[in-house]
Amino acid sequence: MPDIITLKALCEELKIDPREARERLRAAASNAKANPELAKARKPRTPWQWVKGSVAEKEARRNLQPVSSK
Repeated sequence: MPDIITLKALCEELKIDPREARERLRAAASNAKANPELAKARKPRTPWQWVKGSVAEKEARRNLQPVSSK
């Protein structure tokens, strides 16, 4: 069985608020052109989770990175 990473684990690792993370991921998943794998992996009313090392997980991580303010 493949290793699964959950949004909770990702939030703890990146030190971000789960509510903010879900908002960012919903916005990212709605843009299927920029995040095709994340959009495919999203299923409404199910927990955010990905197979470790998958393209969808990489897209989620990229979208959850802190926004640098200059």
